[in-house]
Amino acid sequence: MSCTIRSFCTALRQTTKPKSLCKVLKTSVASVSSVASSPTTQIGQCCENGQSCGSNSGFLHATSPAIPTSPSPANHTQVVGKKRKELSPALSERALTTTPSIDSKTYLWSRYNEMKRLVHDLIPPGVCNILNPSTIYANNEVDLDKVDIYGFDYDYTLALYSSALDRMIYDKAREFLVKHYKYPEGISKYDYIPSFAARGLHYDIQKGLLMKIDAFHYIQLGTVYRGLKPVPDEEVLELYGGTHHVPLQEVSGFYGKGPVMKQFMDVFSIPEMTLLAAANDYFNSNGIEYDPGHLFKDVSDAIGMVHIKGYMYKWIMQDLEKYIIRGDETYAVLHRLVSQGKKLFLITNSPFSFVDKGMKYMVGKEWRDFFDVVIVEADKPHFFNNCGKPFRRLDGNGDLQWDKIRSLDKGQIYKQGNLFDFLRLTGWRGSKVLYFGDHLYSDLADLMLRHGWRTAAIVPELEMETRVVNTEQYAQSLTWLQALTGLLERMQMHRDLESKEVLQDWLKEREELRAVTKNLFNPHFGSIFRTCHNPTFFSRRLCRFSDLYMASLSCLLNYDLSYTFYPRRTPLQHEAPLWMDQLCTGCMKTPFLEEMAHIR
Repeated sequence: MSCTIRSFCTALRQTTKPKSLCKVLKTSVASVSSVASSPTTQIGQCCENGQSCGSNSGFLHATSPAIPTSPSPANHTQVVGKKRKELSPALSERALTTTPSIDSKTYLWSRYNEMKRLVHDLIPPGVCNILNPSTIYANNEVDLDKVDIYGFDYDYTLALYSSALDRMIYDKAREFLVKHYKYPEGISKYDYIPSFAARGLHYDIQKGLLMKIDAFHYIQLGTVYRGLKPVPDEEVLELYGGTHHVPLQEVSGFYGKGPVMKQFMDVFSIPEMTLLAAANDYFNSNGIEYDPGHLFKDVSDAIGMVHIKGYMYKWIMQDLEKYIIRGDETYAVLHRLVSQGKKLFLITNSPFSFVDKGMKYMVGKEWRDFFDVVIVEADKPHFFNNCGKPFRRLDGNGDLQWDKIRSLDKGQIYKQGNLFDFLRLTGWRGSKVLYFGDHLYSDLADLMLRHGWRTAAIVPELEMETRVVNTEQYAQSLTWLQALTGLLERMQMHRDLESKEVLQDWLKEREELRAVTKNLFNPHFGSIFRTCHNPTFFSRRLCRFSDLYMASLSCLLNYDLSYTFYPRRTPLQHEAPLWMDQLCTGCMKTPFLEEMAHIR
């Protein structure tokens, strides 16, 4: 969407030439891939007639209410870089005109319609289909040429699974809940709902509420569910003491678990959230009193039994073709890394027999030849922060050996162990190691914070969310939402009764637009990366614990192994007007930027 925002900003400064907007937009789209390497060229393409992108004289005429300023328009100046120049008399007159002699209501709606026309002209069909779902995104600068060792988790990293697995886990855990924990038979009538839950949600254990929380610990209203039914905003505020903020001590702790809240962070948690919602819904719908804390523990244990008793492993091994997807791409990635002299290792919590069968299916019988070290049943995250468990070796049949481990050798299989011994035996330390995993807490957090490894998060949902962002409906809705928000910010000084009614209409439309953009991702919880305007708690952790993130391991195939990933420099709020990609947002945050340019 940077192409749209950049062009939208240009258009706001050039409303006297609306017919040229599509041309501006197409120029921006064509040059979006060369922004990083050719900033000077990009600035030239963005601006016409030699006007600086930092200039806002036309922008004021197009988007801010005319206000009285200096009594001497002829002496009014604007700042371009370090130089000051006089405005032309015509431009000064436009920028400094007093409020039009029309009623406020008519004036506000005229501004609204003008802005709507600009947005409509800015986004011709298909123009914003520019995001590639195979892109690798950088939170931190990473030079692959300096990475010599690549490490991997197994589940949802080397092996990606089809959505059919979620239904199987849900059905078996529901069966455990009814037969083993003696829950009411009526819960069995609740079938799996694949589109209900989303990764990264929080669950209030005592209140039995599933919700989305943003990076600032605020509950996103409209995304709170008791069972399968949404909780009204008024009730949410009442339940949380008149606020929708969740205090730090109640939010999930470092590994996603807290005394009040738990965050569901991995892909395997989708069936667990759905079963929790179904069981809560049964009790609430039938007026049955129950303890939400007991329900949470029992559902968690039922899901755990699916894994502990080996059901999930058995299903996958019996039908690898049904459950494992994109295995050829995993082989291609490993082959490419090894052929270019990189060292590889595997650290997974899964058992050897399960990993062995899956890797033979994806990579071939000699899959162990790709890896310098293979560690199974590692018990992450404890593997990364506890030095108590020694390594044990497995023979070719997966049986434990009794010998003391003095080295980690290629071709051998090791069980348990700890990272401190791993570092001592291999000498693999610091930023020359890049580890891939899907679980931000169990796989990545300790490695980045404690040990200084490079980390890469696998986020399968990114592929679907990219497809949504690429749709014309999303582009239109988001761009108009941003424009309308800016209009509200600039027009709020109109405080007569009729103006307030107009502004209320705009606020209502803004809420409707927010609902539209949210529902395009997930009708219950929206995008896993963003609330209405803030990053989610999940996004905050993703940025904190991963240097890189991508939809799947296969994204590596699109990059040379000497490639350097550069993160976009996201401006701070006070920096925003200085950055072209965010100029529109910056101007909206500073409505009268030109008049304040002399302030230092």
